[in-house]
Amino acid sequence: MKGKQHIIQKTGSFHELLIESLQDPEQAAAYLQVALEEYQEDGDTEIFLLALRNVVETHGGVGHLAKETKLNRQNLYQVLSKKGNPRLNTLGLVLKSLGLQLSIEPLHSK
Repeated sequence: MKGKQHIIQKTGSFHELLIESLQDPEQAAAYLQVALEEYQEDGDTEIFLLALRNVVETHGGVGHLAKETKLNRQNLYQVLSKKGNPRLNTLGLVLKSLGLQLSIEPLHSK
C-alpha cells in the first residue's frame, strides 16, 4: 500500500504539469492530435477521451463546459468517460468551446 501512495504522489505532480501545459491552445491541439492518431491506429477511443478530459480540465472542468456548450452536465460526464461514445455534433461543440476544431487530412503514403 505504501508503494501505491508513493506512485500516486509522484504522478500527481506530473498530472498537474500536464494540465498546466495544456492551457496553451497549441499544446492542447498537438496533444489531442497525438491521441487521435493513436485512436486511428488501434480503434480504442479511451486514449482520445482521456486526452479530451484533460483538456476540458484545463478549461474549468465539465461543469464549466456544460454551461459553455449548453449540454447536460451528466451527459457530458458520460460522453467523456472511458466508455464514452460522443456524437459528432457533441464532439464539435466540446472542441469549439475549447477553442479547437475538427479537421480532415489525407493519409500519408508509407
